[in-house]
Amino acid sequence: MAGGTSTTTTAKQPMLGTAEPWWPAEDEIDEEVRADLDRWERDGDVSFVGDDGPRRFAVTRREALHALRDFVANRLPGFGPHEDAMLTADDWMAHSLLSAPINLGLLDPVEVVERAEDAYRNGDAPLASVEGFVRQLIGWRDYMWHLYWHFGHDYRQSNKLQARRHLPDWFTTLDADGTVEARCLSEVLRGVREHGWVHHIPRLMVLGNYAMQRGWRPDEVTDWFHRSFVDGYDWVMVANVVGMSQYADGGLLATKPYAAGGAYIDKMSDFCGDCRYNPRLRVGPDACPFHRRLLVVPRPQRRPPPGQPAHRPAVDRPHPSQRPPRTRPPGRSPWKQHPVTLPCW
Repeated sequence: MAGGTSTTTTAKQPMLGTAEPWWPAEDEIDEEVRADLDRWERDGDVSFVGDDGPRRFAVTRREALHALRDFVANRLPGFGPHEDAMLTADDWMAHSLLSAPINLGLLDPVEVVERAEDAYRNGDAPLASVEGFVRQLIGWRDYMWHLYWHFGHDYRQSNKLQARRHLPDWFTTLDADGTVEARCLSEVLRGVREHGWVHHIPRLMVLGNYAMQRGWRPDEVTDWFHRSFVDGYDWVMVANVVGMSQYADGGLLATKPYAAGGAYIDKMSDFCGDCRYNPRLRVGPDACPFHRRLLVVPRPQRRPPPGQPAHRPAVDRPHPSQRPPRTRPPGRSPWKQHPVTLPCW
């Protein structure tokens, strides 16, 4: 992966036709914080990765509400069709950039969902875009929150794939010297270096996918995500990286590893067009690095739990016509028979 010159695009022009996100204006507080951070780094008290640049994320309630209104009005309508796409010349696409202010407590997830729902009911955003956004916020985000507490502290040490390799320097320094040749990986690391943020698909299918295929230690990968992303809270990254991205829990969170070759990245992005590697080649010096390692992803070092659907052949399941009918006493709600209590957000 290293040892050549990366190909990157410096011009950043939106390509989806969506409006550029609203950016907060820095003030004297930003100047004071930047001065403090620079002084602490000079004194050797802290160290940072990435580039200093303008603040892109809301840090006050007023800024957060402005960012929410701007997203719902200008980019939510285009979110659904493009939420999983990646473009070299458009870092933001139709994403909300609200994860940091939500994690800071500046926005309640429920009020964000209600704004999106109102946009659909008023005819300002299509169902596909609103459903996709709400599902990520209330569905997946809450799922990660509850699993973080349910699995407990030892979950972060899970390593069912027995991954033992340490993260390389070019990765931990965000490819600071520009030696990564795979264009997708180079572009995504550039986004993290410049913004401290890329959206969920580069995180999962480029960064996480690459790390899992190479057997990097999941605890180190988790720590890297936590330190490198502006929204990298512990409860956010532990379940997402250990369970979903690295499949280090052997299937507690997800039923299969999120491993994919270059064909997926080529389909979902424009990264591969000018890449030094060919996403259609599986072997040889020009083969995509995501192809070359995909077939050697190790299997979990444990027997799957009995009855887990992803590990049980479909032929073991009876045909619907052979299943006994489901019955319950008249007038009784199934929720009253099996009450479920979940902790509040």
